[in-house]
Amino acid sequence: EGASRQWSYKRVSEDARRIALGLSDRGVKPGDFVILHLENSPEFVLAWFACAYLGAVAVSTNTRSVARDLTYFAEHTDAVCAITQPQFAELIASACPDLAWLAVTDNDAGKPAGNPSAEAVPFDDLFADEPIALRSPDHTVDLSVQFTSGTTSRPKAVLWTHANGLWAAKIGAAHLRLRADDRTLIFMPLFHTNAQGWSMLPTVWSGGTFVLQPKFSASRFWDLSLKYALTWLSIIPFASKAILNQPVPDHSYRVWGLGAQAESLAKHFKVTVLGWWGMTETLTQGIISDCDHPGPNGSMGRVAPEYDIEIRHEEGRLAQPGERGVLHIRGVRGVTLFKEYYRNFEANEQAFDDNGWFNTGDIVRIDEAGYLYFSDRDKDMLKVGAENVAASEIEVVIMQTGLASECAVVAQKHYMLDEVPVAFVIPSGAGTEQDRDAILGRCRSDLADFKVPRDVLFVDELPRSTLEKVAKAELRARLAPIES
Repeated sequence: EGASRQWSYKRVSEDARRIALGLSDRGVKPGDFVILHLENSPEFVLAWFACAYLGAVAVSTNTRSVARDLTYFAEHTDAVCAITQPQFAELIASACPDLAWLAVTDNDAGKPAGNPSAEAVPFDDLFADEPIALRSPDHTVDLSVQFTSGTTSRPKAVLWTHANGLWAAKIGAAHLRLRADDRTLIFMPLFHTNAQGWSMLPTVWSGGTFVLQPKFSASRFWDLSLKYALTWLSIIPFASKAILNQPVPDHSYRVWGLGAQAESLAKHFKVTVLGWWGMTETLTQGIISDCDHPGPNGSMGRVAPEYDIEIRHEEGRLAQPGERGVLHIRGVRGVTLFKEYYRNFEANEQAFDDNGWFNTGDIVRIDEAGYLYFSDRDKDMLKVGAENVAASEIEVVIMQTGLASECAVVAQKHYMLDEVPVAFVIPSGAGTEQDRDAILGRCRSDLADFKVPRDVLFVDELPRSTLEKVAKAELRARLAPIES
């Protein structure tokens, strides 16, 4: 809500290189992992590029994570230090005691903040007097890690190389035909690929401008759009629904990217709406609509020219047009696809087959014209707002309470968030209201807020599709959509 600040490309480069030298002076070496636990802010952008200049690996973590998550992130990557903001300093210090040091900004994403009691290096002290010398480019060097929910109990560390970052920048800009006079608003969190790989990096590649907002604000959306004459936007259903009842001014937008082509939104907001699909592992859009020909309503677009796809039935047979199947995508690991799940051999083995096809876990169908449509998720995943959530991660926490003999977490449709988690629990005891409160309390303690079940429902038994497998579709059918 405060005054805006502006950076030229020259200033960003110089500031990031000075921070890179400051990191080096404090012992950070090329190949070391550095946690960035920051909301959208100039400090995030500068620290991220500083790591890239140094050759360190930026580990961007979700700011809604709880201590249990942060301990895992730090231990899994062997992070040497962290950069955060005052409101998270105590949490990082207590959850990650093995870090060599912690740097803290003087504000909370633009909001004034007091000094944290945790011992920390002021962020401004990371600026060296001179910028670090430029290194010889090496596209194989590791660039960044983003943690993504997996079907196991702990998130997977998606490792990108510098080639991956350049690919996301170049191809994302090409898909949207970005130019130096294009401007976008980034309100999605930079610790996610949507903001980092689909918005920030393509803008930098094209020499355009991005307006960085700490978080989405429906009341300020059109004011910012008009003030900065914004021309394109990556948007999610939550945001489009939030501004749906506002008057639509005469704006400068030419294109919005959304999960699927939406004729009603395009007409209402007077803008071309593109369907697109991708994930942290694909870096950019593997499926994309054409700016001049968005395609049929509800479609995600066609396969991007830079990728190959197959749609397979469970037994491996290729799906025909109109049939549903699991989407597989093929590229070059470390260039057009992520390098690997860091320190997770089993996940890498499960994700790729012998011919290099990556199993996305998304169920789609394709029509005769080559347009793809999202149907469901093969993996046991929920989509809560912009966050992917593994049902199994929630189930593990519930089972650890000792109050459940069995449980199943499923998605309940939600008018704003798309889905929210609900837990069906066979209680190990009486299943009292106190048991329900204890289960939710443990979830709030051990899980990020968006993973906490909206409700816990005690049941005598869970429906089965096989002896071993819970019929989760039947459980989902029991839950009426949340409409308001």
